[in-house]
Amino acid sequence: PPPPPSVLDPEDIPLDVLFEDADILVINKPSGLVVHPAPGHYTGTLVNAVLHHCRDFARPTGDLSGYGEDPMRPGIVHRLDRFTSGVMVVAKSQRAFNHLSKQAREHSFDRRYLALVQSEFKEEAGVINATIGRSIADRGRMAITSVKGREAITHFRVLERFGVASLISLQLDTGRTHQIRVHLRFAGRRVLGDPVYGVTDFSSWPISPELRAALEGLQGQALHAEMLGLEHPVTHERMTFSAPPPPDFERVVGLLRGQAVSS
Repeated sequence: PPPPPSVLDPEDIPLDVLFEDADILVINKPSGLVVHPAPGHYTGTLVNAVLHHCRDFARPTGDLSGYGEDPMRPGIVHRLDRFTSGVMVVAKSQRAFNHLSKQAREHSFDRRYLALVQSEFKEEAGVINATIGRSIADRGRMAITSVKGREAITHFRVLERFGVASLISLQLDTGRTHQIRVHLRFAGRRVLGDPVYGVTDFSSWPISPELRAALEGLQGQALHAEMLGLEHPVTHERMTFSAPPPPDFERVVGLLRGQAVSS
């Protein structure tokens, strides 16, 4: 195959901007948008969109993971999975990148997620504490493992119960790859619409045809980064940003509520 491109080009991809100044850009990322170029997705990413949107973008970079700087990830200090929607911050200047990446390393971001999961937790709230690392059986997936596993802590709280599913809120103490999806699978409450760790077959569920169609129509996993809190890298003001779940997520929640009432 031809070598991957080594140059990032601006692309006119719409962005849902929640806040912007000279140093940071906060967006509501849609499901399906890849954050930065990677094998199989060298164009059409959030980075390409930022290059087009921000004429004053300084393309800041740094060593986030101990493997050196990556020029294909300018401004990216944290990520959301391709099919996870929600609030993200991008650094526009080098001073912002340095400060925000420090917050990411020290886990001082406040992050709250919403998820639709299979069945119901018995507890009203709890903590999932299990180390996460690369799966030995499939290197493209993450798993609960003690083999080179890293500490991962997820707090959950049940917001609504619908019998076949639940709406929960989650907060992270750590930021491991696929952390929420792996932890919820480990807890036996897999994320709806997640083709890797969750549930995508709803054919045997005792639900209405309308709800089944809505579940099958989810654009990826029903996981949404609802809130992000951070310290502004220049003013040092504590800032909080939030965004509602996408329409397909909200539609499933509405139909689940309707079914719960009728039953």
